[in-house]
Amino acid sequence: MVTQRDFYDILGVPRGASDADIKKAFRKLAQQWHPDINTEAGADERFKEVNEAYQVLSDPQRRQAYDLFGRAGVGGAGAGEGSFSGNFQGFGDLFDAFFGGAAGAGARRPRVQTGADLRYDLRLTFGESITGAEKEIEFTAMGRCDTCAGSGAEPGTSQTTCPQCSGSGEIRQVRSTMLGQMVNVSACPRCRGLGKVVDSPCHTCGGDGRTERKRTLTVTIPAGIDEGHQLRLTGEGEVGPRGGPSGNLYVVMHVEPHSRLKRQDTELFYELDLSMTQAALGATIRVPTAEGEEEIEVKPGTQPGTEVRLRGRGVPHLRRTGARGDLHVLIDVHVPTRLSKRQRELLEELAAEAGEGRDGRDGRQGGLFDRVKDAIS
Repeated sequence: MVTQRDFYDILGVPRGASDADIKKAFRKLAQQWHPDINTEAGADERFKEVNEAYQVLSDPQRRQAYDLFGRAGVGGAGAGEGSFSGNFQGFGDLFDAFFGGAAGAGARRPRVQTGADLRYDLRLTFGESITGAEKEIEFTAMGRCDTCAGSGAEPGTSQTTCPQCSGSGEIRQVRSTMLGQMVNVSACPRCRGLGKVVDSPCHTCGGDGRTERKRTLTVTIPAGIDEGHQLRLTGEGEVGPRGGPSGNLYVVMHVEPHSRLKRQDTELFYELDLSMTQAALGATIRVPTAEGEEEIEVKPGTQPGTEVRLRGRGVPHLRRTGARGDLHVLIDVHVPTRLSKRQRELLEELAAEAGEGRDGRDGRQGGLFDRVKDAIS
């Protein structure tokens, strides 16, 4: 005896599935197993099985009877009768699955061809990326023809309704399938979906409605822009053929790196080399910032690896007005590679004053003098 599959299992939905989930599952499976699309062996039977399950579960009364009594409660469903005989409940949903709900929708609006998107690569200085700027750019693009005002028709004439598609912009072909008549819709090849044709093309643009021209735009660059960021200028791309809407212009940023500062998101970093005496005694040092140089105080006894943070001297946040990152000054202590005789004497005096003998008799593995000497050698 052959065991008949559960309708819910066939559609791949739980028993408590909503009507919308059942319909969604049916559409997906119908597209997958329709015999006109799927040529695998058994696709026809699989499609019939899916349709049969949907006919029952999409009907509230039949679904309730099926939930209570199984197939015996739905009056012959699954008894071997063809799933396409009689009234096919799922036809509208099946048509939607393949044609996006176009059944009975009538003639569509003619298609309007949008102009191409354009890309412009803009170079900025490091300072401009931090503070923002206004830049004038120049590029060549297809613009609306002045002679015909974008219609593509010779002045004194006008566009006419396409005789092949009667102005709908599409061609419909009807074919017979096992479900009945199916309609295939495609763009009209003569008018390219526009619904209009030009009998007397414009002598300037040749009927396209566009000519190539140079354009100049002023672009506002926001503060905090970074390498690779792009601005979208809506409607500033190429004009569409015969009066179609314009595409977009994408301005891609390329930022020149700073010679001394490193950027990471909204944070700036600077590596500051101090001499031994500056680190020990403290000093006032000028460091670079995004706007120029600024003085910072280095405290006496500063150690290698110390960080001095300048709050709010980094990069402005693009989406947080008034907020700004920090400048991190990372300190390293520079040990000289050569010493004059006097410098050596002074270091020896320092070592003796600190109780650090050259033989390391203070108990450590070498004193200050030994460490300096090792670094030099």
